[in-house]
Amino acid sequence: MRYLYTFGIICYTVGVYVASLWNDKARQLCDGWRHTFRRLAKSPVGNGKTAWFHASSLGEFEQGRPIIEAFRKEHPDYKICLTFFSPSGYEVRKDYAGADFVCYLPPDTRDNARRFLNMLHPTVVFFVKYDYWFNYLEQLHMREVPTYIFSTIFRPGQYFFRWYGGWFRKHLDRCFTHIFVQNKESQKLLKSHGIGHCSVAGDTRFDRVHTIAQEDRRNEAVEAFLALHPGKKVLLAGSSWEPDEENLHRYLIRNEDPVSGPTIPGILILAPHVIGEAHLAHIEQLFGKDNCIRYSNINTLTHSNIQASTPPPSVLIIDNMGMLSSLYRYADVAYIGGGFGQGIHNILEAITFGKPVVFGPNYGKFQEARDIIRLGGGFSYSDYMHLPPIVDSLMNDPEAYRKASEACSRYMEANLGSTRKILSMIHETDG
Repeated sequence: MRYLYTFGIICYTVGVYVASLWNDKARQLCDGWRHTFRRLAKSPVGNGKTAWFHASSLGEFEQGRPIIEAFRKEHPDYKICLTFFSPSGYEVRKDYAGADFVCYLPPDTRDNARRFLNMLHPTVVFFVKYDYWFNYLEQLHMREVPTYIFSTIFRPGQYFFRWYGGWFRKHLDRCFTHIFVQNKESQKLLKSHGIGHCSVAGDTRFDRVHTIAQEDRRNEAVEAFLALHPGKKVLLAGSSWEPDEENLHRYLIRNEDPVSGPTIPGILILAPHVIGEAHLAHIEQLFGKDNCIRYSNINTLTHSNIQASTPPPSVLIIDNMGMLSSLYRYADVAYIGGGFGQGIHNILEAITFGKPVVFGPNYGKFQEARDIIRLGGGFSYSDYMHLPPIVDSLMNDPEAYRKASEACSRYMEANLGSTRKILSMIHETDG
């Protein structure tokens, strides 16, 4: 099975190199792979105690960040290496000050794993949520390096638990010192397959988004935009995709006046998942170019340069990355994208501010989404006709809004503390 697995990794790697001829993301990944070992040789890590943290992408990094920063505070004598699989994580956080070295993780072949670990000499290793690289795990096991994975979730349909999953389960059993899962269902599933070194520690994302909410991250440019629309409610759409944007357009442009044209009942702050120029232009065309302004151009939008007879744009497009989590504070209602694709994006970034969340139907893999719907702070819809009643109720009914907002706040408070649970157990294991 190892040979078949490694062959699959090699085929994937070749495919990425071929795709790099025309795909920017693949090109970034290949460039990162090419330079990793050269950069690692010149880095400060690998000498003395080193903690290696691996995150698949930006979302997993934010999930792991509370552990990274708490570990650094408690162990200032350690150097920290942070690796990413995806360019969407590395390109945004390559200058992260909480790590001594940040790089792409080379493809998971046995030779790469040996070379990487021979240079890094990790003292302890942490994987965030998923990204199970089995050649790296095997090499860590052979070197007896304490290796942990946290905030992970397991489901019966995963490949670990299928008829062909014995080889993969074996690595879970022997390669991880301890597995920190998000819920009791995951723990029960692992134990039913003989994997007992696991415990329920919750989801570190709660700690991370709570920290963001406590920070003073006010955005003067966004506040200036909102000041142009006094008294209007704000719908903030985070990580939206085209189906989300089309439904939001139908919701906002609902009344056509034969003389003045469409009227927009509220303000939309739209942070699309894809911020390439072609997609941004599509959004402007959808909502009306004169009715949109990009965040990068917002300095041109002031009271002094807008004529009284000209209504200001009511759609603000966030055309950069890294801002979304702190912008939810300005929302009345948060719309979370991805629900008409492979799955919704992070709802906790909005919930931590007590904002009710609305999203599409593909949320089943996300425990927090199921929880918040059950508690009354989240709402899912399957087609457009169900969207207006949900949002209108939250926007216009103060009592409905209060109940939903309080449900979000209670849910957040009940799920804080995962970081401390994980680090405390690691210290007990080491002791």
